Amino acid sequence: MLEGVKNLLRRRSLKKYASTVPTGILPLDRIRSAVVLLDVEDTSFDTCKNDIIVFFRDRGIKADIFFVDLRKLTEGERLITSITGTVLKKDLNWFGRPSKEKIAQLSEPEPDLLISLFPKNDFPGEFMAKVSRARFKIGREQLPGNTFDLVIKDPADKQYSEAELFREIVKFFSKIR
Repeated sequence: MLEGVKNLLRRRSLKKYASTVPTGILPLDRIRSAVVLLDVEDTSFDTCKNDIIVFFRDRGIKADIFFVDLRKLTEGERLITSITGTVLKKDLNWFGRPSKEKIAQLSEPEPDLLISLFPKNDFPGEFMAKVSRARFKIGREQLPGNTFDLVIKDPADKQYSEAELFREIVKFFSKIR
C-alpha cells in the first residue's frame, strides 16, 4: 500500500513540475548553456567534471554541473562537491522528490542542453531530467514519456563510466549539424 501511495505522489509531482518546453536535437553551435547531472558514486565523476568544464569552456558555452550524492556519509566523512550544486539524500522528501530549493536551482538556468549521466533510472534522476527546461536532452536510458531526445546506451558487454559516456556524447556532437 505504501508503495502505491509513493508512486501516486511521484506521478503527481512529475505532472506538477515537469517542463512543457518543446525539445529536440540541437547542433552545438545553437547551444549557449548546458546543465550536466553527475552521480558522485561513479569513480570517474571528477575526471568527467573536468572534461565537461574544458569541453564547454572551449566552445564558449556556460555549463552548470549538478551532482547527486545519495550516499550515507559516515561520521568524519566530508562532502566532496559544492553543497549548492549537490542534491543529497537529505534534500529528498520521503518519496524521492528534491526540495523546492533544489528544484528551483535546477530549473532556473533554462539551459539549451541537459545531459544526464546517471547510470540508473531512479526517481530523483527522472524527476530532475523531466523538470529541466532544456530544449535538448541527452541521457543514458530513455525515461517514460520519451524524456530524452538522444539516448547513448552502454554497449552490451560493458558499462561506461560517466567520463567514457561523456566522450561518446562529444563524438555525437561532431555529427549533429
